[in-house]
Amino acid sequence: IGDKVCIVGGTRPEWAIADIGGLLAGCVTVGAYPTLAPTQMAYLLHDSDTRAVFAEGKGDVEKLLSIKNDTPDVQCVVVWDKEGLEEQMASSDWLISWEEATAATVLLGEIEARQKEVDEHDTALLVYTSGTTGPPKGAMISHHNIMAMLSGAHEYLPNYENDLIMSFLPMAHSVERILGFYGRVSAGSSSAYVTSISKLLEETLEVRPTLFGGVPRIFEKAYDKIMAGVEEASPAKQKIFHWAEKQGREAVNLWQAGKPLPLSLNIRYKIADTLVFSKVRAAFGGRVRQFMTGAAPIAYEILEFFWAAGCPVFECYGQTEATAMTHGNSPGNVRLGSVGKAVINIEAKLAEDGEILVRGDLVCKGYYKNEEATAETIDPEGWLHTGDIGKVDEDGFYYIVDRKKHIIITAGGKNLSPANIENEIKPQDSLISQVHVHGDKRPYVTAIVTIAAPEAIVYAQRNSLIPDGLDAEAMLAQMVEDPLAIPTDLDQVMAAVTAHKPIYVRIREAIARANSNLARVERVKRFHILDRDFSVEGDELTPTLKVKRKNVEEKYSALLDRIYEEDGFATEV
Repeated sequence: IGDKVCIVGGTRPEWAIADIGGLLAGCVTVGAYPTLAPTQMAYLLHDSDTRAVFAEGKGDVEKLLSIKNDTPDVQCVVVWDKEGLEEQMASSDWLISWEEATAATVLLGEIEARQKEVDEHDTALLVYTSGTTGPPKGAMISHHNIMAMLSGAHEYLPNYENDLIMSFLPMAHSVERILGFYGRVSAGSSSAYVTSISKLLEETLEVRPTLFGGVPRIFEKAYDKIMAGVEEASPAKQKIFHWAEKQGREAVNLWQAGKPLPLSLNIRYKIADTLVFSKVRAAFGGRVRQFMTGAAPIAYEILEFFWAAGCPVFECYGQTEATAMTHGNSPGNVRLGSVGKAVINIEAKLAEDGEILVRGDLVCKGYYKNEEATAETIDPEGWLHTGDIGKVDEDGFYYIVDRKKHIIITAGGKNLSPANIENEIKPQDSLISQVHVHGDKRPYVTAIVTIAAPEAIVYAQRNSLIPDGLDAEAMLAQMVEDPLAIPTDLDQVMAAVTAHKPIYVRIREAIARANSNLARVERVKRFHILDRDFSVEGDELTPTLKVKRKNVEEKYSALLDRIYEEDGFATEV
């Protein structure tokens, strides 16, 4: 009872079965992202005192074998897919096949006895933070936390028995695991597992889900793809699209203001829906009644567009330490740009400095083997200090300003939210992948901009920038198969694109458009285009694709200095 079992691999039924099996046995289950480097994996296994690991296949097993001497507490590794591992499996008692493990006799009496030994306040899960501000910490989430979360979430965004959910987000993340997996088990809903991220859109069309959750990056990419398609369309189709978009956004603005749609706009909107918006919904299978997003900020412009298209994207908020979700927009209670109201089973308030504090049944027990970090995060009165600066309106809707540690204080003493500035810039051009705003203790705001690799390849093709001997179509095909892949020779294409002068004009115009929506002190005055995109491998993104701001600041500190100090290095806006 209480032994730790770690699960590493992609989102597939075996992950869920191993998780439930571990809990039924009275163990504590620990999720690990398959993207972790060997040293990161060794840290997690050692810190969590893991005794057994369930792993997907060859890549994960080879990683585990490479750190075996550093993880002596791990007694065995159960392998789901042994293809390519036949020799290692035959020669090592440490490796056990999934078939062998699941063929073991199930002793129901022993399982029932083990369950009786587990108290509802015992730890059920160790969920490790993404480590954006230091070494990952294992949040101890209890069985009571999980049950409170499921009742609170169902109150806001209910699942029903006839719902069908797409499962593709990492199971190691608390949202997919608790709200997605446990949530659908609690409601009796069905789920379809995506065979690979590259086939998400294709299989969404096949499955036609009714519920669809994703990190903001999913919706940003979908929005960029739609807008890129419009750019390639004929002038007549562009005109129709922009006319429809205008009607949709106007309708959303009136709805948000609590005003009825005039008859003329209602008619125009129905025409827009037939011509344009119905096609957007069809791209998600045409049956989704609820979209859900969280984990990072999403631009208002993107949210507004999807609501205009009849794709209700409910923005939510929470953190691992509060069992996934503490606030959420819900049907009949939507304030675009907010993260909604506090769910049941939680209290919420703002500290004097604007930090969001939460208390109640969703707050975890603390960090495993780290009393100091626990005391820093959960105060003696039980308030969890989220680390997020927020604001709340008169109706109880909360808004996230930025991470407390991310707030920029300029040389002039102005407090700025980098996320607010970045989210104004990113939707302005489909070429833009990431924007990192900088300006702490500086006289003005600057930015590092990255170009999305697939878009860069297409741009290079159209502008005859592909170096001789490189196969652009093969690169694109590889990235379609695996969106996180970095094709060989991609750096040559990125170098050619980011050295192309017209692209600086295009990005400068995008930033200028964003600046027009920002206060003078927030406006970006200089920017530099990086010759590569941020990546998980480069330790600039978390496994859930959030930018590791501290890492970026440290890694590119010299570049940031050059933006301010070296004339001609950065582009003026």
